Amino acid sequence: MNDAAGKEIERLIDVMAKLPGLGPRSARRAVLQMVKKRDLMLIPLARAAAEVAEKAMVCIECGNIDTAQICSVCRDPRRDASSLCVVEDVADLWAMERTSAFKGRYHVLSGVLSALDGIGPDDLKIPRLVRRAEVPEIEEVVLALGATVDGQTTAHYIAGQLSGASVEVTSLAQGVPVGGELDYLDDGTISAALNARRSL
Repeated sequence: MNDAAGKEIERLIDVMAKLPGLGPRSARRAVLQMVKKRDLMLIPLARAAAEVAEKAMVCIECGNIDTAQICSVCRDPRRDASSLCVVEDVADLWAMERTSAFKGRYHVLSGVLSALDGIGPDDLKIPRLVRRAEVPEIEEVVLALGATVDGQTTAHYIAGQLSGASVEVTSLAQGVPVGGELDYLDDGTISAALNARRSL
């Protein structure tokens, strides 16, 4: 790559291009815009990034990312302590929180079982989940894992591990999305929706 913009700017473009959803061209446009509006964009971004780099950590309770050892979700006394939602990754936790539909607490697995990638139960935070589920106040464990083969394999494995605990194990309903038309859905989604049908 030529250094038409100077090596420091090119280095920033290279770093930005590694972000999900940004390729080299998008990163170049984003950096150019930030440099043009340095006081409004580049300087605040640099300060915020430096602060996050210094303070961000993994919550010792659930696995969320925050700036405290126990994250804001786990610290919130208004959360329902009897319900625990299991997610694959922090991004899934944040997605659940965007909906404001779940009022309980979380457990981040940091992945799913995958024979292809050599990820087994010991590579995930499943033993910690089992210990958390054995606490008397936990009444329900919601498995909010993806509708992929690996996600469903992980869900079945966890359900088996929790069979000895006195908790109800549930999973998210899967099927037709809100506003979805059947004609545009794939066969697997339609089948899942049909199998998860309920009375009206």
